[in-house]
Amino acid sequence: MTMNLGAIPLFDLFTLALLVLAWLAAGWFSEHPPQSHPSVSWLMEDYRRDWMRTFVTRQPRIFDATLIDSLRQGTAFFASACMIAIGGGIAVIGNAAAVQRLSEELPITGGPDVAVKMLPVIGFLANALLKFVWAHRLFGYCSILMAAVPNDPADPLAFHRASQAAEINITAAKSFNRGLRSIYYALAALGWLLGPWGLLMGTVLATGILIRREFASLSREVILSREP
Repeated sequence: MTMNLGAIPLFDLFTLALLVLAWLAAGWFSEHPPQSHPSVSWLMEDYRRDWMRTFVTRQPRIFDATLIDSLRQGTAFFASACMIAIGGGIAVIGNAAAVQRLSEELPITGGPDVAVKMLPVIGFLANALLKFVWAHRLFGYCSILMAAVPNDPADPLAFHRASQAAEINITAAKSFNRGLRSIYYALAALGWLLGPWGLLMGTVLATGILIRREFASLSREVILSREP
């Protein structure tokens, strides 16, 4: 089976464009929230800086080493999961004829064939994989900078090195969060298997979940209370 991209209906193209626009808008809004209502991602940046300032005077520093290692393991897990999912998506495209016959027996609307509908899913997963790989590498840079922090808090380099580590940590977290958002929208893109309305509903659902967790969740209220 060959993929006929030119046969995609106009309404399907509109919902695809809306999916991409929602993905970009949700990411930008989460990383650039209004000062009057900061997002969880924005609030956590200050806690990461607090972590590195506390790290300078903490002895021993085993806890910090364990924590940064757990962050690297988390990014490695998601990167591996994305690779497996991408392989599955490519396998679906490679066996599109069989999958198309199966889909015809299910209550799935018409439109482009299954192989075409899997392309945005694989695209989002590929983007997520790249973000997780980069986050994993940045967390590695952060661990090296942490190791370079002198044991003596009075050393002029101590807090400077810790500040450098904090900023790299924040950059890694941004990349990790971008990868997670791509996974959300990869799941939303699967709604296209149910037709353009399924894709539209998936987009609305994924965007609503992300916005709620960034701006209206209980965890945000807890994080926002920096002082007792």
